[in-house]
Amino acid sequence: MADRSKARKVVHAAAKPVRARKADHRDGSELVIITGMSGSGKASALKAFEDLGYYCVDNLPVDLIPRFAELAIQSGEIPRTALVVDVREGTQLERLPAILKSIKRMIPTRVIFLEASDASLLRRFSETRRPHPLGTDTTVKASLTAERRHLRSLRSLADMVIDTSKFNVHELRAHLTDRFKHQAGGHHTILVSCVSFGYRHGVPDDADLVFDVRFLPNPHFVPEFRPLTGRHPRVAKYIRSFPQTQEFISRISDLLVYLLPHYIREGFGAQGVRGSGLLLRR
Repeated sequence: MADRSKARKVVHAAAKPVRARKADHRDGSELVIITGMSGSGKASALKAFEDLGYYCVDNLPVDLIPRFAELAIQSGEIPRTALVVDVREGTQLERLPAILKSIKRMIPTRVIFLEASDASLLRRFSETRRPHPLGTDTTVKASLTAERRHLRSLRSLADMVIDTSKFNVHELRAHLTDRFKHQAGGHHTILVSCVSFGYRHGVPDDADLVFDVRFLPNPHFVPEFRPLTGRHPRVAKYIRSFPQTQEFISRISDLLVYLLPHYIREGFGAQGVRGSGLLLRR
């Protein structure tokens, strides 16, 4: 309770009249409200928006949403924001439709409602072994039925309803990225960092791809190059003089040009050892 009262004081102190900017959305400001069934992937969706550059908040009290929208409009640093609001709000959630009507006059607002079949939600709750937010004094199936009834009016207000029954985490992220990447200022990007290392020091802990270049001629065994590094023009010229060096650079470049778009969409790392990794190993 102390944290909430502090937040209200800060917001109230920073809030300024937004009447002059109420109808002016040329700065690209946007508010996305994510809601829906428990277990439908709201947390994963919020992470996808965070990766797109949105300022994200989970489970913000509904009474603070209008003031949060005012701050988003006034701030030059967070033009795009995303919130998760769901059944954890309890009876306060009943005020959300009226709040939505008011904030849509301040800032472009879209509501995304995530849902899934009961079978999918029951399986996810079984896998994570987490209790349903409505409590532990009833079965998960009964809680899901009550939650659907509670969210029925909110679902009807949604601008986008997404059934995640057949989505995994990566597919949901890709779906949202495709829908919102233009609002986020273009295509989703990835940071590529190239690091050289010596095997006697071990492979870097954060390496995703490792290319062994020990098959190339080693300038260390040329006495005049031994005190120099690969940054020296003479050493670089020596290494590049070999045809295998040029072919290696060309092949690796083509490989990365092919791989990077797929890594942007799917991410790095396998979820297990029984799928694509096992197939390719064989």
